Amino acid sequence: MADLFSITSPLMIRSPHGGEKVVAELYPHPDGIVFFEIFWNHEDEQNGIYVIEGDVTGEGPWKVGEYVINILGCHGTNPALVEDFAQWQTYLQSALSGYPKQDEVDEVALSFGAYIPA
Repeated sequence: MADLFSITSPLMIRSPHGGEKVVAELYPHPDGIVFFEIFWNHEDEQNGIYVIEGDVTGEGPWKVGEYVINILGCHGTNPALVEDFAQWQTYLQSALSGYPKQDEVDEVALSFGAYIPA
């Protein structure tokens, strides 16, 4: 079984209403997951970070409640999200991005109730 939290490929999440987002950060949560969408750090503190409740099931795709998580661009799908991800990667590689360090990102996730796997 592919563990959702150990996948290194880029991921996307689809809501039950059909909206799709690229996953920038993903953490387990006692009630499901916490995920950060790309450019979350440009939003105010309550935007761009979501707690999705439900059991995490599947081996890819995965389900969390009514949400579905897939590897981004699997089988040539979602070209717009693939482009968004490419822009995200360019942003992260920029010396001027100011993206928080991993321990700072972890702290934000913890503030949403996530936990950091050992």
